Amino acid sequence: MQEVKPAVNRGWMLKLGVLGAAVLGVAFLLLRGVDIKALIVAVMAIIGSAGPWVFFGAMTVLPAFGFPLLGFAIPVGPAFGAQMGTGGVLAAYGAALAVNLALTYWMARYAVRPLAERLVIRAGYKIPQFEPSEHLQVALLVRITPGPPYCVQSYLLGLGNVAFLTYMWVSWIIMMLYAVGIVVFGEAIIHGRSGTAAMGVCLLVAVGLVANLARRRLRRRPSALDSRNKTG
Repeated sequence: MQEVKPAVNRGWMLKLGVLGAAVLGVAFLLLRGVDIKALIVAVMAIIGSAGPWVFFGAMTVLPAFGFPLLGFAIPVGPAFGAQMGTGGVLAAYGAALAVNLALTYWMARYAVRPLAERLVIRAGYKIPQFEPSEHLQVALLVRITPGPPYCVQSYLLGLGNVAFLTYMWVSWIIMMLYAVGIVVFGEAIIHGRSGTAAMGVCLLVAVGLVANLARRRLRRRPSALDSRNKTG
């Protein structure tokens, strides 16, 4: 699976552009005297008023069509933590993630394969077919290497015929490790619990460091993935 550099560069430029626009937007609001925390609380109240069934139902479907998974991970704790508890939020998030992973795999392998192939190719990647002995290494590398968004990662693995069970357990565990840190951090920030927020940040940093070490070790092994690939 070889990287097509121009497409990947455009992807990173787009992400940086979105991040820059977000920073400028926040700065503009602060300069206008807007209470950012009150605004966030209001947004969380709107999301919470839709109810967990609507929220998690949307989460099972929308990320398969390109909606960022972070769009669910960030608000889920502040919106539903008081109602469901952190454990309940993470359990519901994990269940919705599992359904979405299965749906995206089915779409990539069967339902919309030609469309999924075009999406992945436009993101700058070729679609190889992996041997069964490579499935675990490929799934790990795709999920822990920075690059395409969540849905493109899933399409890459489905189109590459990675075994469903390997795809599911690797993807679910890795995405949930990140989700725990994000949920804990988001819920702590909205309630002013700086200590718990720091724990969430530490967890995210730890997961990132472990992922980076694992990625380097996996890339030193002979595999179907070229060492220049950027998937994530």
